[in-house]
Amino acid sequence: MRHARVFLVEDETLIRLMLAEMIEELGHQIVAEAGSIESALPLAETVAFDIAILDVNIGGYYIDKVAQTIVRRGLPFIFVTGLCQGGTATRFYRQTTSAKTMFARNVATGNNLSSGP
Repeated sequence: MRHARVFLVEDETLIRLMLAEMIEELGHQIVAEAGSIESALPLAETVAFDIAILDVNIGGYYIDKVAQTIVRRGLPFIFVTGLCQGGTATRFYRQTTSAKTMFARNVATGNNLSSGP
């Protein structure tokens, strides 16, 4: 199994900690974390990572600017959301999206991040 370097953006601290712990228990490395769009943008521009895991809604705002930065770098990302179907950021509505509960379950059961979206 290839171990991924992960950039994690989630504004709910406890959820971010839980996801980070699960990802690391599978042998992947969290190389950067952010809890706001303002802190995520410079990290998205500079951090070396294999895949980003982005909450769709950060503090009431869509994560589009961060996703656009990652796309410009040619790196993959996955949206996670607690929102209902259709809650994906409008510009990226076709991007791989997972409900937070399903994503956590997949990580917990060993479905790894190495393939990306």
